[in-house]
This record gives sequence, structure tokens and C-alpha cells, in this order.
Amino acid sequence: MSCVITIAGGGMVGASLALSLQGVARELGWSIRLIEAHPPVPGSWQPSYDARSTALSQGSRQIYQRLGVWEHLAQRIEPIREIHVSDRGHPGAARIEATIERVPALGYVVENAWLGDVLLGALDQDVVQWMAPARVLEAQAESGGYRLKVEVGESVSEMHTDLLVIADGGRSSLLDQLRIYRKVQPYSQAALIANVTTAAGHGSVAYERFTSTGPLALLPLSGNRSALVWTLPEEQAADVASLAPEQFLDRLQQAFGFRMGTLTQVGERACYPLKLIEAEEQIRTALVVLGNAAHSLHPIAGQGFNLSLRDTQALAQALICAGQAGRRPGELAVLQGYLDGQRSDQWLTTAFSDRLTRLFSNRRPLMTVGRNLGLLGLDVLPPAKRLFARQAMGL
Repeated sequence: MSCVITIAGGGMVGASLALSLQGVARELGWSIRLIEAHPPVPGSWQPSYDARSTALSQGSRQIYQRLGVWEHLAQRIEPIREIHVSDRGHPGAARIEATIERVPALGYVVENAWLGDVLLGALDQDVVQWMAPARVLEAQAESGGYRLKVEVGESVSEMHTDLLVIADGGRSSLLDQLRIYRKVQPYSQAALIANVTTAAGHGSVAYERFTSTGPLALLPLSGNRSALVWTLPEEQAADVASLAPEQFLDRLQQAFGFRMGTLTQVGERACYPLKLIEAEEQIRTALVVLGNAAHSLHPIAGQGFNLSLRDTQALAQALICAGQAGRRPGELAVLQGYLDGQRSDQWLTTAFSDRLTRLFSNRRPLMTVGRNLGLLGLDVLPPAKRLFARQAMGL
């Protein structure tokens, strides 16, 4: 049964879905289009001190192992062997260790450009049509799917798709056009992102530090760098980001402390406002919303991409099962089955991320005492720590 699946958004989520589907595409008669407005050039990745990165959970490692790309990906990743959670200026702290959890690592940190390069390099060009730079200008429902207006270079063409997957990010213009509304809960915070180097190195430890301005994370990167995610009030973030390097490092040192020694270098800095964003519809007949277009989480818990990757695998499995049973992948019942199966994971992960953020951004005295007791209890109660660890590892 011939079928065209179009993925609008060829970033890490869209490319992961295409990779998950390509193995059965010939057998099922599927053609896959992957459309991306800002493409990397396959094979052009170069290491950079200023590269943005993503934390992959242990569950995400298992997914990429099944897809056959982990061995290649692992050439340039840094494992997280310990997570240290603490509250600045208070005694509460908890440690989660890979050896105690009996896993090779609690997670891994990878540069986005490298992950994208590996995923694109693994795509079968005979099955996946890589259209880039290109973008879907319009999508209109029609019998059996959607009619798309696609801009490729300077030309615009129309094409039909049996299933449209929207994975073009949290600012998706397609969602606006299709009147798929999003629930937005602002945190009144901004995330300041940068890479830093410390005198003592990271020792494969990820630090989650809760400060007077909000959560702060330092994640281990290759080359003895650490990826910084610093949550600040929106009105402060831009000013802090624009400080001279020496002043910035001094300000960060005051917030984080000296657990990693003296901070010695910082790269380019960027900041963006933080909001919990959830699409009110993730499926329609012949339509699925994935990735940040479906749910955009606070970055401090490192859950956003890992949840999206689990969504892609659940969707791929639902589509493959439908195709093997002779059903159209765009059938509403097929897509509803996928979403029903993922609702619990989405709710639990979103709630975990949101509540952790709100808990550790609250500086009221009673809340401070309560969460410090919670951290101390977490460190001495193995069942509670294991449950927390498995949630963090995406298991």
C-alpha cells in the first residue's frame, strides 16, 4: 500500500522519527519526506567550544542502540556517572550514582550538531527524501491526508501527503495556521546557556544547584567543558549574559560555589524566556504534532528531548503495526492509539519537570526547609532515590 509520510522539521526529533521508520518503508511501500528550513551539511560537523548540547537519558541511549547509531554517536559524548543535587546555602543534598543504579551511566551529554550529523548520516536516501533548505508554507486537510505548499529554494510547489508530522519546534507557524492552540504557563524566568571550563574539571558529575534566582545546572561535556543552564529572572538574564567574561565568571562562581574549583573560561552566551508550553491537540486525522511543537519543558531537569524521543518511538511503532496490518498510518484510530499509550509518560514527565522547577524556585522559608528535608531524605532512602533516578534516566 503506497503511502507518503511528510515530516515538517528535520531536527533531532524529525530525523529520529525518519530513522525509526526507514527500515520498514520499502516493505510497506512508504515514501518519507523530511523537510528542514535550516539544515546542517551532512559530514560537516566540527567541534566547537560554543556548541549547544543536549542531555540524553539512559532510556534514550537504549533507543539509539536499537536504531543502530549509538556506537557512532558515542564517539563524541560525555557520560554522566553521578548527579549531585543541592540547595545553595543549605545542608540539603542528594547524590545519585550510576554504579549504585547498576547502569553504565545515568545519562550522556552530546553536542546538538554532532547528534544531528550522526542522525542525518544514518538516513537511507533511497527511502528518505531530504528536502533542505525547505519549509512547509501551508497545510490544508483534504481527502486522505493533507495538501502541502512547500517552498524549496526560490520555488514553491504543491504536494499531497497521507500523514503530516509537525516537528518544527516550539514556535511552529503550522500550528498557528491550523489553529492548534497551545497552553502557555510562563515561569517569569530565562535560561542562560553557555559552556564553561573549571580548574578542577567535571569528573563526569552533573550538578543541579538551586540558588536564590532559580535552578542552575552544570553538565559534563567532552574536552573537560561543562554545559551551563542558569535560570535567572527575566529582567536579569540579558544583563548577566552581557557581562564581560571575567565579571560573568565571578557572578557564576558566587551562585554555584567552588565544588568544581575556579571557573576559568566561558564561551558565547545566549538566553531565552522559559515557559511550559503544551499543544491542546497532538493528533488529528492524518496529522501528528511532535517535539517542542507538542510540549516544551523547562530545561533544568533535562527531560524535554528525551520525552520527545520516546514519543517518536511510540509513534513509529504504532505506524508500523498499522502498516503491517494493512491500515493507513493516517487513520485517526491509529494515531489515537499512539497518543493514548503516551499520555501517562507525557503527564508524568511534564509534572516532574514543572513541579521540580517550581519547588526549587520558591524561596519561602517553609518551602526551603521542606525541600532540604526532602533532599536529605532522598539521600538516605534507597527506594525513593531509585524512583527519582529512574524518572531522571527516562526508564
